[in-house]
Amino acid sequence: MAEEYILNGHNKEEFPPAHTAEHLLNQLMMRMFGCERSDNAHIERKKSKISYILDHKPDRKEEKEIEVRMNELIDEDLPVTFEYVTRAELEGMVMDADEESPDSRISLSRLPDDASDTIRLVRIGDFDVCPCIGKHVRSTSQIGRFEMLGTNWDNDKRSFRIRYKVIQ
Repeated sequence: MAEEYILNGHNKEEFPPAHTAEHLLNQLMMRMFGCERSDNAHIERKKSKISYILDHKPDRKEEKEIEVRMNELIDEDLPVTFEYVTRAELEGMVMDADEESPDSRISLSRLPDDASDTIRLVRIGDFDVCPCIGKHVRSTSQIGRFEMLGTNWDNDKRSFRIRYKVIQ
């Protein structure tokens, strides 16, 4: 018997391949640059934009590495799965998680104030996990190819913006 979960409403209609790529990119940037997940993203079918606060402007070699690693992750055909947990269970997972595990970086701080008690976690293999109610592909190979269209650096804000698209 399927369980019924009461989740928050969702006001967006994502393009699942680009949205799933956003999850991969967030975790990759966290691992490469020690930054937080982006809180400034505009994800669309034709072109997406996402910004990160970094301690330095990535050089061309680092930019190329982002694109290469994204396509390697996509090619790994990692499964995208969902898990439902309560806030209390999630708080316990975060506190008990290994520092190197993606679970150790799950944050409740970005949930809306009126978020339901049941939280849907989206897992991408053992690479990433985060709360999300959006639409995703079933495995990373369904994303297609990740193509970085360009970047911008705002030195005052220490903000690195990536423009990308996924090509299927």
